[in-house]
Amino acid sequence: MRVPDLDADLALLVTAAREAGVIAMRHFKRDPQVWDKGDGAGPVTEADLAVNTMLADRLRTARPDYGWLSEESPDGTDRLSKQRCFIIDPIDGTRAFIDGQDSFAHSLAIAEGDRIIAGAVFLPAKDRMYSAHAASDAQLNSQTIRATAQTGVAGASVLTSKPNMAAQHWPGGVPDLHRAFRPSLAYRLCLVAQGRFDAMLAFRRTWEWDIAAGALIATRAGAVVSDGAGATLRFNAADPRTDGVLVAAAGLHAELIALR
Repeated sequence: MRVPDLDADLALLVTAAREAGVIAMRHFKRDPQVWDKGDGAGPVTEADLAVNTMLADRLRTARPDYGWLSEESPDGTDRLSKQRCFIIDPIDGTRAFIDGQDSFAHSLAIAEGDRIIAGAVFLPAKDRMYSAHAASDAQLNSQTIRATAQTGVAGASVLTSKPNMAAQHWPGGVPDLHRAFRPSLAYRLCLVAQGRFDAMLAFRRTWEWDIAAGALIATRAGAVVSDGAGATLRFNAADPRTDGVLVAAAGLHAELIALR
């Protein structure tokens, strides 16, 4: 097993994410072919599959000893025995992509054991590259970004869907938050990392590939990242889903968890 070079691994992810963007933009707003994956899994397009094929070839050739977990690849148990594993969403926000919205993203991460050590989230239609590794600052287009220092719930801005604000999720009282939404979970985490919003949350079970890269980027930007109940997120699990995700500035995160 090679000794990991965090800078080299992150550079690999960033380069591959940009290559993914080139492929995606060839299909964007050009009526790509769409299929329904069935079982409530949602749609997949020819762009998702083309990006996934390229990433699998590019990344697995560069790091043949790493495992592989991707939304658009069959999963197996082999990755569980690997020290490191790629966790990939070829296009996060596929419905937005189909609708011609520019907030879809490519989310690429590397896990070591159960923690993320490198991540890149690229929005090709906006030319925004978010990135970080476990010993670096979070960056947007090579500029350092920081989460907000919001400490109180009242008036805080949060990215979430409307059902997450239902009273049943908040036994301590529904918080007084300004709610907004973006289709891509990966992008939502990065917007908190960037300081454009104070928090993001989702209480449904969440696929690792949607949040792995963004979780590291938000953490390295100074936000607190947990599952929906406040527990530490663990990645490359046999069941690659988390019990939701909650990301916020430290003081705000504690107040939100207290209301749960």
